[in-house]
Amino acid sequence: MNFLLFFFALPIATILLSIVGEKILRCPILVAITTFAIYLIVTFAIFSSIFLVATIVYTILSYLAACVTEIFLRRNNQVQTISSSSVQQVNNNSCNNCSNCYRRNY
Repeated sequence: MNFLLFFFALPIATILLSIVGEKILRCPILVAITTFAIYLIVTFAIFSSIFLVATIVYTILSYLAACVTEIFLRRNNQVQTISSSSVQQVNNNSCNNCSNCYRRNY
């Protein structure tokens, strides 16, 4: 097997597919299980059983990438929620000329 494929292409592909899988499935464990299943089939269909160690390493890498992506997506969602609520608050500050408001039209 080509070492460039083993040490560069497959880990990068695993990370990218884990990000996409996390975006779709929204569960890091399901992403890791899916990655393990795919690499397990590839291990016994194409490579020898020595590739099984790499399968386990790629599965751990997939889980870590999915966890990092989940944290990033949650923080991004919180920022969007906070910014949209502040925009709604600014839009709701219109005065209804009620008796309790300090901004009455005289």
